[in-house]
Amino acid sequence: MTEPLPITQFLQRWTQRVRAFDRRRPLVWDLLVTGFFVVAALVDANGGWRNIAPNTDVPGWLIFLMSVGLSVPLLWRRRHPMTVLAVMVATGVVSSWSGAMLQASLIQMIVLFNIAMRLPLKTLGWAGLMMTVPLVVGTIRYPEGSWDQQIIPNVWAYALVALFGIAVRSRKDYTEALVQRARQLEVERDQQAQLATAAERTRIAREMHDIIGHNLSVITGLADGGSYAAAKSPERAAQALEAIGTTSRQALSELRRLLDVLRDEAPATAERSPQPALTDLDQLIDGVRAVGLPVRSTVRGRPDSVPAGRQLTLYRVVQEALTNTLKHGGPDATATVDVSYTADGVTVDVTDTGVGGGVGGGVGGGVGVGKTPGSGRGLTGMRERTSLYDGTLEAGPLPHPPGGWRVHLHLPKDSETTT
Repeated sequence: MTEPLPITQFLQRWTQRVRAFDRRRPLVWDLLVTGFFVVAALVDANGGWRNIAPNTDVPGWLIFLMSVGLSVPLLWRRRHPMTVLAVMVATGVVSSWSGAMLQASLIQMIVLFNIAMRLPLKTLGWAGLMMTVPLVVGTIRYPEGSWDQQIIPNVWAYALVALFGIAVRSRKDYTEALVQRARQLEVERDQQAQLATAAERTRIAREMHDIIGHNLSVITGLADGGSYAAAKSPERAAQALEAIGTTSRQALSELRRLLDVLRDEAPATAERSPQPALTDLDQLIDGVRAVGLPVRSTVRGRPDSVPAGRQLTLYRVVQEALTNTLKHGGPDATATVDVSYTADGVTVDVTDTGVGGGVGGGVGGGVGVGKTPGSGRGLTGMRERTSLYDGTLEAGPLPHPPGGWRVHLHLPKDSETTT
């Protein structure tokens, strides 16, 4: 059994239904309201007005006209509120002067309420002054007791109606502001979601490019070397095939770890940091050497408390640089990897002697001699990773001689690790 609603909730629901009906069919609502007060005014004009009128000899036709003048204009109260009030005030002046003192004059308060809800306060003040004119005329024409007893109660009633209209208007404006704010927040939320999605897609594309691009370059180099050595040294071909299998398994393992983290419902056993770190640089360089690219590496200092994100950036930059050397450096290229850990951060220099360095090849990634143009995503990915940690990245050809390409990366010390 449902419990009865509190009176406040009942009134709130009833008010909401009335407002909804008013928004859907404003003309129908205006006709209903106007019709109700026209009937009430005519019923009073049928003889009830004589109970309080100081002059009961007012002609019936004048009573009818004044009743109509005080009620029918209510139909246009929304479009022309001040004009409607002026007509009612003029009719009220006639009613007060004639001594009829029709109760239909109270209908003016509905117009006053609409003015308080929709028009500026200055207009509301003029409307209040207009409505006091019939009161003053009636007091002068038919004085009964003191003037304040005839005017002040009505003025207080007008003031309460005006304050009620202002309160309703303030609540309406506040509600509209909340609705507008909610819509704005929804738009901002959708925009932030779109930006986050785009950023995530870029990050995934960058990771996939680094993982697949490097490993496929290594596999391609091993396959080319293996096919060349197959005719002369089957043992070297077998080593190349073994290296291809190892590299392929390593690439699949990295992809699985990345995809496990990207799943909506990642298992509890999924690795939360699936990306390589600085400790994997030796393995990376050994893999590149196995393809046939001579790489000399130097490490200065100690990697004390370098965050995982910065380690991944350093690793990926070195990986991308060596991958581009494999693709664009030429058969006689060599590479050098220099990593320095200092008090103000980490610096990485990757240089090569590739023949494509002078035209945009080498570790910078671009177009090598006799090679097809690259997509340009490698250098873009390196710059994006570097910008995440307020680092600097320089990539460009080395002067001739000896030529080649250089990538210089510096990541400043993490402020959280220095405190």
